[in-house]
Amino acid sequence: MVVRPGESFVDAGGVEEALPTVRGYPDHGDVWCRPWQDLGAGWSMAAWSTHEGERLPTGTLRRRIQPVDDAVQVDYEVAGPPRAGFVHAVHALLDLSPDARIEPRGSFGTEVLDDLPTMTTPVVWPSGLDRLGPDDGSATCALLAGCRAVDILDGSDRLSLSWSTEDARLCSMLLWRNLGGWPQPNPYRSIGIEPMVGRTADWRHGRSDDLARLGPDGTFRWFLRLRAARRRTG
Repeated sequence: MVVRPGESFVDAGGVEEALPTVRGYPDHGDVWCRPWQDLGAGWSMAAWSTHEGERLPTGTLRRRIQPVDDAVQVDYEVAGPPRAGFVHAVHALLDLSPDARIEPRGSFGTEVLDDLPTMTTPVVWPSGLDRLGPDDGSATCALLAGCRAVDILDGSDRLSLSWSTEDARLCSMLLWRNLGGWPQPNPYRSIGIEPMVGRTADWRHGRSDDLARLGPDGTFRWFLRLRAARRRTG
């Protein structure tokens, strides 16, 4: 299937880049539907364009994936107009069993994102969000502002994610916990663990200090590190 810029987001699993927004318009940003260009030395690049009626900045995303010690590291460089604000999430949909647990590390605040872009409900983690269980017809999107590391435990498997940037206060995580509650009339199971920079999911409606922001040279850099391992159980 071929998608074109401006088309509806295709929730097909795997990992996509949601930039320069996650929620709102365009849904999941503009990069996920763009082709990547090989720049050599392990780097690749994708670009996005301004959408009519929106103030989304035009820019590029460069990405390099390489092994680092016992992990895989993804280096990102976002470029565009100096001081422009944005949100960038690594939209990772994981195939997790009903027994899986989600264990964020560190200190963070948790908000459940409602349907309206300006509406959020603060909760105290975990509030039942850390365990999945069987499909129960629910669908919850939660923002963990300040989170920059998480362990996903599923049977004997452990996936550990950590991410950071020069200003680590901008790091967050989105949790998409869809247990057969979305979309109607044909819902399905879909679990998203989304490391991100920015403390809001909607670029248009987030507060200015909750956005990641390009520097005076028009660039912003951050990294994501992934470790997969088997663990002892029982």
